[in-house]
Amino acid sequence: MEEVVLRLKELLFPTVADIAVLSVDVEMEKVRLDAQCTTAGAACPGCGACSTRVHSSYPRFLADVPSAGRSVVLQLRVRRFRCGNTKCPRRTFVEQIPGLTRRHGQRTERLRSALTSVGLALAGRAGARLAAVLGMSISRSTVLRLVEALPEPEVSTPRVVGVDECATRKGRHYGTVLVDVETRRPIDLLPDREASSLAAWLAQRPGVEVVCRDRAPFFAEGAAAGAPQAVQVADRWHLWHNLSEAAERAVAQHRHCLRALVPTTPEPQPEHASERRPSSSPWPMGHRFAERTRAKHATIHALLAAGHSKRSVARQLGMSQNTVLRFSRADRPEDLFDGQWQNRTSVLDEYKTYLDDRWSEGCTNAWKLWEEIVPLGYKGSYQRVRAYLRKKRTSPHPVTARPPSPRTVAGWVLRRPETLTELEQLQLKTIRTHCPELDALTRHVRSFAVMLTDRQGERLPDWLDAVRQNDLPSLHTLAAGIDRDRDAVIAGLTLPWNSGVVEGHVNRIKMLKRQMFGRAGFDLLRKRVLLA
Repeated sequence: MEEVVLRLKELLFPTVADIAVLSVDVEMEKVRLDAQCTTAGAACPGCGACSTRVHSSYPRFLADVPSAGRSVVLQLRVRRFRCGNTKCPRRTFVEQIPGLTRRHGQRTERLRSALTSVGLALAGRAGARLAAVLGMSISRSTVLRLVEALPEPEVSTPRVVGVDECATRKGRHYGTVLVDVETRRPIDLLPDREASSLAAWLAQRPGVEVVCRDRAPFFAEGAAAGAPQAVQVADRWHLWHNLSEAAERAVAQHRHCLRALVPTTPEPQPEHASERRPSSSPWPMGHRFAERTRAKHATIHALLAAGHSKRSVARQLGMSQNTVLRFSRADRPEDLFDGQWQNRTSVLDEYKTYLDDRWSEGCTNAWKLWEEIVPLGYKGSYQRVRAYLRKKRTSPHPVTARPPSPRTVAGWVLRRPETLTELEQLQLKTIRTHCPELDALTRHVRSFAVMLTDRQGERLPDWLDAVRQNDLPSLHTLAAGIDRDRDAVIAGLTLPWNSGVVEGHVNRIKMLKRQMFGRAGFDLLRKRVLLA
């Protein structure tokens, strides 16, 4: 019998010592375990003195992890001991079994650990649904309370720390996430993105040697105030992103130079009226209403010629007798509404010249063009403008060829030359030949790319001087911003550290924030970020 009890204890509680399983009662939906502690005494939680004087005993009912689809209830007989220390404020205390129970707990430690892991992964509502599927019934609020009760993680002072902002409510409230770049683990989450908060956090950790950040001024000020001994490193991706935006603005400022790629072909002459419609016919060919009227006219005259009466024709074609009579009296379909399709005017006619000019400039957005002609007096609908531009877009002989967009040309400038197709290389070469400013822009961008990929940060001052010698206002603005943060940018172009791992955690925070649906506050979000 003792061997059976010992075997049950090893199977059910392999990590818990000093406990004996007395019996197991298996029912259809529940398993009940009777157990008790086997130690002679227990230590007082108040003074730590060990006592063997039993005051009383009572059963505790603890929920345990489910087994084979059945819920498990542990009926544990616990004892209350008298404290023998006369100076201790406690007179009696209840024994606790390490790894199995805690004071006032209604669940075993392993069930509590499982539910806490579910809560860290899925938060309250989704966590409660998954726990119910696994046989662990719990409410969503209790799941959140279990997560909030977790202790703060113990994190040593990082040597290289990454810092970035994260939105708790986009456009209104922002926090600051700090990550140990070497271990790639988040170490703290601050409730705001103020420089003073970051400075206070860094001042408490004098062991920080490197601070990786983007080019936000409040992070630069906070790092300088809180960790003056640390080297600030500007993230390379943000530097390249800033350069790409400046390059696109520079190309947009020289949009007229992109017309060098438009072939000089003679404008197609408008078709003569006699080519658009048959001789002696005022109706245009291809118009759906005109073609439908011609078809009806031919069908009615064919039936009448076959000997059918007008009433029979109306019944067969589903028309009224007056319509059949009107078609029968017309020798030609053009006689039905003679002159209807000649010289028809449209409210868009006086604005077509403006639309054609804007189309040739590269603006092909129908909604934007409609918004532009409304202040000019246009009273028609947006659908009419869209239909007119659709004809230009689908016409086999467009009025004018369109040059590439500034974003497309900026992409050619920013990409590696070997990744461009032969046509793209030829087009970029043509643009550089016709525009000295865009040629200088291409040289500066590619020089910066080499400096960034080869970690040649010492070349940055020469690059800034070269940029200022050309008429590129957007690059001048970028150079001025880099000059204000020159030391951090040089470090970012030289050292191997970057903020990539921080950006990954910012994306993870977005997912965790959306999981909670605004149910909980910043403290719970911080727990999930640091412990999940």
